[in-house]
Formats: sequence, C-alpha cells, structure tokens
Amino acid sequence: MDSKTDTRVTIIGLGLMGRALASAFLKAGHPTTVWNRTAAKAAPLVAEGAQLAPTVGDAVKAGNLTLVCLTDYRAVRESLDTDGVELDGATLINLTSGDSAEARETAHWAAQRGARYLDGAIMAVPPAIGTAEAVILHSGPQPEFEAHRPVLEVLGTVTYLGDDPGLASLYDVAGLAMMWSVLNAWLQGTALVRTAGVDAATYAPFARQIAEGVAGWLPGYAEQVDAGSFPAEVSALETDAAAMTHLIKESEAAGVNAELPKLFKTIADRAIAAGHGAEQYPVLIKEFTKPRGN
Repeated sequence: MDSKTDTRVTIIGLGLMGRALASAFLKAGHPTTVWNRTAAKAAPLVAEGAQLAPTVGDAVKAGNLTLVCLTDYRAVRESLDTDGVELDGATLINLTSGDSAEARETAHWAAQRGARYLDGAIMAVPPAIGTAEAVILHSGPQPEFEAHRPVLEVLGTVTYLGDDPGLASLYDVAGLAMMWSVLNAWLQGTALVRTAGVDAATYAPFARQIAEGVAGWLPGYAEQVDAGSFPAEVSALETDAAAMTHLIKESEAAGVNAELPKLFKTIADRAIAAGHGAEQYPVLIKEFTKPRGN
C-alpha cells in the first residue's frame, strides 16, 4: 500500500488556500473530498476529480486525514461541533491562522471529542502550495506528524516544531514580525533615497545585500541571547543609538516620516538608561521581554 496515494484526504474550507491544498492533493493522486459552506466554490475542484461532501460530517467520515483551513479557530469549532460530525477517531490537521492560545484550546477541544490533532501554519501564498517553496509548520504529538509526513509533504516543505500544539502558531506570528519589520525598514530606506531621485528598483539590490548581511548575524546574536551575555564584539548599543539619531535627522530633513527610526531610538534609549549602553545590540531582548509599561 502506497500511503502517498492511498490516503484519503478531506479539505474543509475552500478559500484561496483551501482550494490550493485540495488541488495539490488531487494532482498527487490522493482521493480528495471537499466541503465548504458555499458549495459553489467546490466546482473547479470537482471538475479536477474531487468529491463534494453534502455535509461537514460526511466530509470528515470520507477522509483518513482531515485538513481544516477556515477563517479562524472559532469557525473551526463551530463547523465541527455540530450534529452529525463524528470526531472520535478522526485525525485533524488544523491549518487555520490564529494565535498559540487558540491552538492549545482547540487541541484540548479536539482531544475531548476523541480526535487526534495537529496544529499547523502555512508560511506561503496559495500559488506556492505543492512546491518546495511552501513552508508548512506543524506542532502537536510527534507520532501523529510522523505517521502523516509522507502525505503532508505533497503540500511543500514540512517542519515539525514540537509537542506543544501552540508552537506552529507562535512561529507564524514571530515570522510575521520579521516580515513586516524587514519590509518597513526597506520602505523607510526607499523613501529616503527617492528624495535624491533614486528609484526603488535601483535601491532594492543594495537593501537586499544589507538584509542578507544582517541575517548572517542571527546565529551569533542568538548565542548571546540564550547565554544572557552581550559583550560588544562588533559595536556597543550606545554607538548604534547615535547612528539612529542620524537616521532620524536625515529623515526629517528630507521630509520623510521618522516614526519608525524614532521607535528604534526610544527602545534603545530605555536600554541605555538601564545601564546597557556598553553592551551589544541583542541586549535589547531585555526590553522586548518586558510587559508594557515596565
């Protein structure tokens, strides 16, 4: 028996991502059942060979493995906690976006109903599903993940994070923090160079070089964070803070919004006031881990 093609898969939720998941399984040869509140969204998938379940309960029964991709965790529970849905013995993989507390609550909710449960986060856009560029994170019981890894790999590059079902969602939002921070920093720089007639396309290769260089610092900086020791091997925080002042001044002189660099400077100034000015930049982890107002 070839588990890569014989496993029956159910997809609940047919937004853009849900449709991409179902299409990838169909292309890989899996018998695929789909369900959506608005059944018309299933038409293209049915044309590809999917079976449309009349009810969500029928959809769960049809699959050895049920993947859920809905608006939020509340929608997951509302859709599955209805008459006619038998979860006892079912295997659920929830790829709905949310936070780690919701993931843990939903894992508990599923366990109470006898379901095996993995949480997940899709770090990709729908067109990437089915390629190695689609990174999909999973957390929950490792035996469940390993049992279904060959099937899940149809969707992209799968990564197991640990037994805590909240880890996938936690990594997801941490990744968003990285994404938005990099993009906002690039937009700040782009706004600055445009004042001198440099277009975004010309600046982008330099910005990418800087971003890749900074990314290379992360393993060493991570060692400092984990050790709780921040010797100034490259530069001291107070030196970085002085450079932030230059960025603020340049932005204001050019008529560019300076809120972002002022935020950098505010955080750095707090750490310097706390006596960390002679330490290296990762010492700011002390500010990021403080509750608001402290």
